[in-house]
Amino acid sequence: MKRLIRSTLFALAAVPLVVLTAASAASAANPQTLTFGVDPTFPPFETKTPEGSLVGFDIDLGNAICAQMNVHCAWVEQSFDGMIPALKARKFDAILSAMTATPARREQIDFTEKLYAGSARLVAPAGSKLQPTVESLRGHRIGVQQGSVQETYARAEWAPKGVTIVSYQSPDQIYEDLSTGRLDASFQASIQAELSFLRTPRGKPFAFAGAEVNDPRATGEGIAIGTRKGDAQLIAKINQAFETIRKNGTYDKLEHKYFSFDIYGE
Repeated sequence: MKRLIRSTLFALAAVPLVVLTAASAASAANPQTLTFGVDPTFPPFETKTPEGSLVGFDIDLGNAICAQMNVHCAWVEQSFDGMIPALKARKFDAILSAMTATPARREQIDFTEKLYAGSARLVAPAGSKLQPTVESLRGHRIGVQQGSVQETYARAEWAPKGVTIVSYQSPDQIYEDLSTGRLDASFQASIQAELSFLRTPRGKPFAFAGAEVNDPRATGEGIAIGTRKGDAQLIAKINQAFETIRKNGTYDKLEHKYFSFDIYGE
């Protein structure tokens, strides 16, 4: 099989030393390597163990896709808001980090087919009367993750009309300020909020506030793998591998490992 990804030392020059060492070592050991950019601050999709290992649904899914493609899988850590610039700078070959495919992002990069669905909801103290509307949120502080589609939506729809939008590098920082009262609510992917916050002891005083926000600006077109513009061969190979693991039951096994519901077609 011809090499799928041709990484160069120049393309990886800006990667932090610890990541560069791991990625370049993997490439040296096996030149058929697919390197994913990931921000491991988004459990249960991508996070790190206390020992520093990457774990989560996206990590398992990416490894399964690589196994089906018969290539080595490598991961490069990158902050989410810098993910697309880093992809364009060739720090890695593709983005697999719970990234929503949106029209705005499609202007900069291409996407594979949908990996799973995405929805967005407001989280607030249990019993709160807040709703995901301008009228309800005016004068309140709402936390969002920097670089997320929820941030884009909130800054376009709510911020100009009197809602204070506060951006954070990670969801955990959002939930910390929500727990201490520095935020009135948060706005994020509903699956992530439910599993990594609302179902934890820290999240017991909180609940979803109002209905899901169905605006495409907040939900996008589903979660997918991002690639550089014009990398049609890579997209075709990833899509083929993904279709295979969907059909052979691998996807279902991974889904059941992390979720008690269907995330693909929600």
